[in-house]
Amino acid sequence: MKFEKKGGGKLTADKIAVKKVSEQVEERIKRMIQSGMFKEGEKLPSVRELCEMFEVGRSAVRDAMTTLKGKGILQVKQGEGAYIRAFDTESFFTTQLMLPDTKDIRELFQARKMIEPGLAGMAAEKRTVEDVCILESFLSQEVMANWEADYEFHMKIARITGNMILVKLMAFIAASTRKAMIDVHQHIQSRDEISNLVMEQHNRIFKSIQSSDATAAKENMISHLEFVEKVLVNNVLQS
Repeated sequence: MKFEKKGGGKLTADKIAVKKVSEQVEERIKRMIQSGMFKEGEKLPSVRELCEMFEVGRSAVRDAMTTLKGKGILQVKQGEGAYIRAFDTESFFTTQLMLPDTKDIRELFQARKMIEPGLAGMAAEKRTVEDVCILESFLSQEVMANWEADYEFHMKIARITGNMILVKLMAFIAASTRKAMIDVHQHIQSRDEISNLVMEQHNRIFKSIQSSDATAAKENMISHLEFVEKVLVNNVLQS
């Protein structure tokens, strides 16, 4: 909130924004769904019934339903009404995509540090010969000079686990931090000693997955992410 003193010394502040009625209706409907009052596949009360329930006008209810439809929470069938959609990870991660600030980027990277070591350990236990060959293809200096290859190396590890919720969560984090991580990658590639160190870290992660050593895979991934985080914090987020 922004505070200012006017000429006479009076302290003023930005007005607190009041939520639109439609936004309040949207939140009420979401809470009712989350509480289990409405189940997946169940038909929502009609617009008229919702107007009476919330004591609001039809336009507020219609606007709220349009927003919930856009977020993938409701499915509107022409001539029938609105139904509660089953949870869809694809639409959830798409509609919740962030335009993060510095604090968000730090927290998203912290989430990576919590998730990726577990993925690496699981990948070491589940990998196939084909998985190992694909992972190895991302390890050359020429290939790793490309940010997309670095991204695909980490995403391939996630995909090996077969857990699509975690794969989509990783893709969501990567998409939300894309600009910052491209800057990190450019900084790494501009310095041979850092670039070589990251290559060694990727190789250690690869070898531990190749040898099905889940413990080493977790430890090597943690070390790698902690190093990249230092580059991110000291050279990208500070600028």
